[in-house]
Amino acid sequence: MDYSKYYNLEDYLFREVQSNFRRRGYLTPEEFFCIIIWKANRAKSKIKDKILKRGNLTKNIKKLTNEISKTSNNKEKLKILLKKWNFSLPMATAILTVLYPNDFTIYDIRTRNQLDIKDFSGRKNQIDKYFSDFLPKVKKQPGKNLRDKDRYLWGKSFHEDLEKFLR
Repeated sequence: MDYSKYYNLEDYLFREVQSNFRRRGYLTPEEFFCIIIWKANRAKSKIKDKILKRGNLTKNIKKLTNEISKTSNNKEKLKILLKKWNFSLPMATAILTVLYPNDFTIYDIRTRNQLDIKDFSGRKNQIDKYFSDFLPKVKKQPGKNLRDKDRYLWGKSFHEDLEKFLR
């Protein structure tokens, strides 16, 4: 096995994991948790426990990701993660960004703040707000695709924080 593929986790996710998902229609626990760790390493145990409460980890990850794969509507894909599996909006959109990078981008505090959007992650209509408020604003940013636009916003936020720190 070539363990060096894990060194640049984002490349691994957007090349190999995404390809595997498209080919098989589901993720393995290892692939799934690489996404979780990439988004927020601190959340991996909590998410593992959440999935284990429903039974077997491998079967539940396959069931969850297969259900997403079989759902054609993007709002429904997000709804599965948020409502059925109780993921947070940032984590749900990170998972979907890896699996569907042309349709989703990550909702997180850095990006949200750059777009001057109020936090709606806890609201009932967060799915509609993601598609009507957040995603259209991200699409207007510099970059050739959603992933580049997300990186741009994240990088701008990081740079602004660095500048504040150095003052």
